[in-house]
Amino acid sequence: MTPKVYINGKLYDKADAKISVYDHGLLYGDGIFEGIRIYHGKVFRLRAHIDRLYESARHIHLEIPMSPEQLMTAVNDTVRANEKREGYIRLVVTRGAGYLGLDPRRTTDPQIIIIVDDISMYPKELYENGMNLVTVATIRNHPAALKTRIKSLKNLNNILAKIEAVQAGCVEALMLNHLGQVAECTGDNIFLVKQGVLKTPPVEAGILEGVTRNAVMELARAAGIEVHETPLTRHDFYTADECFLSGTAAEIIPVVKLDSRPIGNGKPGPVTRQLRERFQQLVREE
Repeated sequence: MTPKVYINGKLYDKADAKISVYDHGLLYGDGIFEGIRIYHGKVFRLRAHIDRLYESARHIHLEIPMSPEQLMTAVNDTVRANEKREGYIRLVVTRGAGYLGLDPRRTTDPQIIIIVDDISMYPKELYENGMNLVTVATIRNHPAALKTRIKSLKNLNNILAKIEAVQAGCVEALMLNHLGQVAECTGDNIFLVKQGVLKTPPVEAGILEGVTRNAVMELARAAGIEVHETPLTRHDFYTADECFLSGTAAEIIPVVKLDSRPIGNGKPGPVTRQLRERFQQLVREE
């Protein structure tokens, strides 16, 4: 069937889904978004994503012209209209169309856009055999310049890092913060396992507090695995027993090399496999 895109209360065929070229989301990256998964016809942790969207909106002084409950209904209705059992949702809110110039007061009518489609982040074999990462020169945005907890439309920082990774022959990049600490990858949070303890960078390291990241930590604690949110360096990953990434689109994917150095025995580890199995069970149940 032809994909249907929600824009401000109406559904349009994909080819007819359009917004103004004067929209400040397009002109200046002035807007926010959420990426959300659909499993077995149900939207995964929709409330957590909606809460984060409204938190981002408040931070950038963007008023979303509908309540969280109304927006959740719109998301679920759009999923049903697309008859999607397994898939991905891109929920976007822009500042709206206006005059040329940065001043947000010169805009009107924020645009609420809901896209429901398929997504495939990484090839299947990487989930089975693990992926390689490379540390790139592009660092995460300084938190005093742009809070990394805001899922803004201004993603050039991550895109430049992704370009570096591709040029190095990898599909994903490890990004450091302004202190030289490990932050996250271009689209995923990162974890390591050392002597049975699960560790991940804290929010203060300049990361996005991922919904899947939080689910992973919940699953780990429920399984009796000790979890630490703590500052980490590349040394910690070079000497780790296991490493994996988490994200809405990626779910949980093992990492077996960083900067051409094997992590552990160079194969996906038992804790990674256990958490991936538990996550798959979680999405079936929720």
